[in-house]
Amino acid sequence: MSDTAVMSSPGAAGSRPAGVPRLDHGMHPGGVIAFLLVLVAGLGYAVVSLITDMSAVGEAPLAYGAFALLGLALLIALAFEFVNGFHDTANAVATVIYTHSLPPLVAVIWSGFFNFLGVMLSSGAVAYAIVTLLPVELILHVGSGAGYAMIFALLLAAIIWNLGTWAFGLPNSSSHALIGSVLGVGLANQLMSGADGTSGVDWGQAFNVFKALLFSPICGFVLAALLLLALKFTVRRKDLYEAPEGDAPPPLWIRSLLILTCTLVSFFHGGNDGQKGMGLIMLILIGAAPTAYALNRTMADDTTPAFMQASTSASQVFSARAPGAPVPEAAEARRTVTEALKTKDLNRAPVFAALAALSNDIAANVKNYGAIRTVPAAQTQNMRSDMYLAADAVRLLPKAGADLSDAETGTLKRYAGLLNDGTRYIPGWVKICVALALGLGTMVGWKRIVVTVGEKIGKTHLTYAQGASAEIVAAGTIGLAELYGLPVSTTHILSSGVAGTMAANGSGLQMSTVRNMALAWVMTLPAAITLAAGLFFILRHVF
Repeated sequence: MSDTAVMSSPGAAGSRPAGVPRLDHGMHPGGVIAFLLVLVAGLGYAVVSLITDMSAVGEAPLAYGAFALLGLALLIALAFEFVNGFHDTANAVATVIYTHSLPPLVAVIWSGFFNFLGVMLSSGAVAYAIVTLLPVELILHVGSGAGYAMIFALLLAAIIWNLGTWAFGLPNSSSHALIGSVLGVGLANQLMSGADGTSGVDWGQAFNVFKALLFSPICGFVLAALLLLALKFTVRRKDLYEAPEGDAPPPLWIRSLLILTCTLVSFFHGGNDGQKGMGLIMLILIGAAPTAYALNRTMADDTTPAFMQASTSASQVFSARAPGAPVPEAAEARRTVTEALKTKDLNRAPVFAALAALSNDIAANVKNYGAIRTVPAAQTQNMRSDMYLAADAVRLLPKAGADLSDAETGTLKRYAGLLNDGTRYIPGWVKICVALALGLGTMVGWKRIVVTVGEKIGKTHLTYAQGASAEIVAAGTIGLAELYGLPVSTTHILSSGVAGTMAANGSGLQMSTVRNMALAWVMTLPAAITLAAGLFFILRHVF
């Protein structure tokens, strides 16, 4: 197929190049009605669940203005996941559409369903990997004006950049855009706060995320190319390496393989990308209704003895590293740990003494109240702040130069895990709403990105083996990333995987598209950082 043919936009059947699928079918009116009904039902379910959760713990009803602000913040967070759905998931369906394995509308509905399942069965680890990039002071005071400015700025910046790249049909990463927005907010907040250590970006955590984002497209390109070459060497089936002829679907075994890989990419995309919105929604809820959401009130009471034991063991580790240092009162310990987190200067005897006092105070409160779920409303926010400070300090101790033995590392890791269990959780209704937003977004606006991936990366039509290779690598990489709690880009992995198979096959690449994709990849961080920083500066003066 020539470059001109490949670049043609799919239109009526008579004007389409051979093998290019027809993408101009509209959705049936019944489908539109069902779509709207599910959307309204999801939003109604969110409102009812929110009111029920607040009533269950005796949270005072929010003022109309505060409730409206909370509702707007939640809508914007769900809008980010909706845009993520139609922007990113188009990559998952491009191969099954362009190999005629599934009709376009069936493919996007199928993908949307498995995105939904991926969100529902996700672990939540990725959700808080994004949150830990945010400034500590904004996380602890997310219900303040600065906290709301942070949420609105980073979500709006990511949505604006995603919509801009979508308008040009560029496969761009929603994860990349969101992380850039987080960095922009952190940098702006640090400049506005006089370079306070807790007001800026946690660069150590940011570099871990950068490595995952940098690795993903390289991994996609190289591994997809190698997999295609391995298939050619081991599977000697000529029909696997052919492009579709006309609109006929491939043989059943090839079709089944391609549908399976599309399913896996959709499922793992939901599991990884859906969590990013969940983490931000939890920050919004913690800020607006701390009594209901600041602590994990779903923790079973029988976890209390394990928590007490872990707290005692951690306190002993801290005390052993603070010989002779006076043990401060809880309030003074809180100030000492906060200051140490600002400067990242944690490896000092006074700080260890403060951590011992803080862990003892947390344990005493839990013992006094009986369990985390029964902590009184008035103490909820303070308890969460103390638990967050202790967990963050434990996380940063090795980076601060603390030379811990294997036994001490294991003790503190268990303690931090229980602290995080008490503050990091995602209610079922939040998962359902994010899953619906991502799944419904899959069914809207997918055509632009599908055309780019299917037609404009390589100079020839995508073969069955190329589509399967790119998606197998994407599914495996995203699944492993979720296992280790790393945010990665479905878009970067799959589109670079398609490019890798084109290079390995000798098909040639359309360099104009590759250049545009690379430019979008390079520009996303600075653009999102600038957008988010500017919005944060403006909104900080609005709230």
